[in-house]
Amino acid sequence: MERDQLLNYCDTLLNVAAWRDYAPNGLQVEGRAQIDRLVTGVTASAALIEAALDMRADAILVHHGYFWKNEPPQITGMKYRRIKQLIQNDINLIAYHLPLDDHPLYGNNAGMADLLGLSNLSRFGHQQLAWAGELTQPCSVESLAALLNAGLQRPPVVVGSTEKWIHRVGFCSGGAQDYLSDAAALGLDAYISGEISERSTHIARECDIVYFSAGHHATERFGVQRLGRHLAEQFGLEVCYIEIENPV
Repeated sequence: MERDQLLNYCDTLLNVAAWRDYAPNGLQVEGRAQIDRLVTGVTASAALIEAALDMRADAILVHHGYFWKNEPPQITGMKYRRIKQLIQNDINLIAYHLPLDDHPLYGNNAGMADLLGLSNLSRFGHQQLAWAGELTQPCSVESLAALLNAGLQRPPVVVGSTEKWIHRVGFCSGGAQDYLSDAAALGLDAYISGEISERSTHIARECDIVYFSAGHHATERFGVQRLGRHLAEQFGLEVCYIEIENPV
């Protein structure tokens, strides 16, 4: 299919214009105009680009692309090597960040909600990016940790009262640990995100909320995989998700 047709469809589907983001959403590096084979992955690393080259991909679709706010603008070093590979091989780089965290069907948070089996979903936090919901029935901290470990292939770091029973849960994929205070203010029993800061431990202990740090990479696999499957079904594209292992 034509690259611009794919971009227009994704931009509209993910409501890109509604978001104030830290990097450009959509096409970041232009390649060939025709896209038939698409590789998806969490981050546009050198390893993902090499895998896309091996698969003769026309485009790479990621959650973490390039040109982040406040980063040095020079295209040198690692950034130069990555972009050079894309341009020399005429591969498009397409990235969707916050719009892909939040999408109600294809987003990272939607994947987390399905993994946990949550109901009565609502939003909170900056740009209403964090989600909250209720478990089917209350469970122990140990049980929720085991569910996250099984679903994300990564054991979570858990801080707060391990004796607490959990029913109402807040969550946001990636580096959203600072919504923990907002989750506590709502009276939620637990909050889940990808990363953890030193202060997270004290907030959890002092605000009587359990925090699960489930991995930035691990909590952000859902979106690119879900969107990729949808694009394959919608347009008949050949789509392949590539997992580049990352313990963080």
